[in-house]
Amino acid sequence: MRAQKAGGLPPSDVSAGVGLAGLLGLFAWILFCRTFPLTADWLGLDGSRGVLSGPHAALAAMLFTTVPMVVWSLLVDKTHLRASTGIDWSRKRALSDVVDISIVKLAGLWATWAIIAGLYCLCRWYWNGQYLFSMEVLRTAAIPLFVLSVPYVLWLDRYMIEPRDHAWHFGAMLIGREAWDGEEVKKHWRAWIIKSFFGAFMISILPPGFAQVVEADIPTVVSDPVQFGLLLTTLLFVVDVQIGTVGYLVTLRPLDAHIRSGNPFLGGWLAALICYPPFVWGIIGNGDVLSYEHNVAGWDVWLQGNTALLWVWALWLVFLTAIYAWATVAFGIRFSNLTYRGVLTNGPYRYTRHPAYLSKNLFWWCAVMPFLVTNGSVTDAIRNTFFLLCVNAIYFWRAKTEEAHLLAEDAKYREYHVWMEQNGLITAPLARLFKRVRSRHVDGAIEPAE
Repeated sequence: MRAQKAGGLPPSDVSAGVGLAGLLGLFAWILFCRTFPLTADWLGLDGSRGVLSGPHAALAAMLFTTVPMVVWSLLVDKTHLRASTGIDWSRKRALSDVVDISIVKLAGLWATWAIIAGLYCLCRWYWNGQYLFSMEVLRTAAIPLFVLSVPYVLWLDRYMIEPRDHAWHFGAMLIGREAWDGEEVKKHWRAWIIKSFFGAFMISILPPGFAQVVEADIPTVVSDPVQFGLLLTTLLFVVDVQIGTVGYLVTLRPLDAHIRSGNPFLGGWLAALICYPPFVWGIIGNGDVLSYEHNVAGWDVWLQGNTALLWVWALWLVFLTAIYAWATVAFGIRFSNLTYRGVLTNGPYRYTRHPAYLSKNLFWWCAVMPFLVTNGSVTDAIRNTFFLLCVNAIYFWRAKTEEAHLLAEDAKYREYHVWMEQNGLITAPLARLFKRVRSRHVDGAIEPAE
């Protein structure tokens, strides 16, 4: 890893190569799925079934995304040798020295998975609509996960500097034979709540976008700016979802991708969970609390008849979505909400601390156009505009709680935060503007009355 210059941008804990490796693997699989009939004919197989666009093909895409990122991480970045993994490969304990520790840890892990399975069963939304696919996948993976956890834990504990990790403390609490730390148990559950909640959601949204991309009629799409824009944005969302899902599920220490801590702030959890099902359905999505899409038509309707402007607007929306997807790709195998898994300072994070939130919120304004309504109601236009501003405020709240978490965890992030305030292409001007506004507010507040 390159050395940091004095006062310069801190080096990133994630290289650009790992995300790009996953991206190439994903594109290779999409190309194979689209051309499967031709490939099948060439191999003398039955290609009559058509392209591979089903949910299991979408799930298989995760394999083609994961393997290149794992290979790059181990062979190029050599993540398994980093001190931050908590592993010392020169220290190989005898199995008899760690087996008792490993049993306690496995008890903690298995109990955690059983509790999560129970919560999945109790929460009704997991047994309707898109979540049914998630439940099918997780049910199928359950037994292999339980079986493989035994050799994995026994192997890794022999090399861990401190094998009594968060999972061990939870297991010790359940067994009651050894002293355990309540803070470590909290860290354990924060990490697993994040993995189980967001992991199930991400798996559930894998199939629809993947099918659209694989089944798209390219010659028809490229002649229509609206369809072209929609296809490219869908492709970019597929990139985001595929790499993001890998990030939630592949949290392995040898890859230095383990969750070091979950966000400890209640406000951070509230701000994040509001933006995802089932909460988003009643607050931002189909509900009426913060809905900003009442009687709207969208950009393609308002710009119809002007082909040149349609092309410009479509490409602008694709650009915003590309920034959003790039922000996920830059994380590589470490993407997830509400977690600290190292510090990312390259890619779009060199220009702003929150490129995904910035591009996503701009996309909504430009795609939905909430201030233009089909019924001509000024009230609806004002409501839509106001509530989208409220959604923007939620994302600003999310950003601040995430910053507070990372500032408390890592000196490198504190250096990055300061550097961005002074040098970030987007962050620095905004920081100066906010400081100027705050300064005027304070000056006005303390100025004595005449």
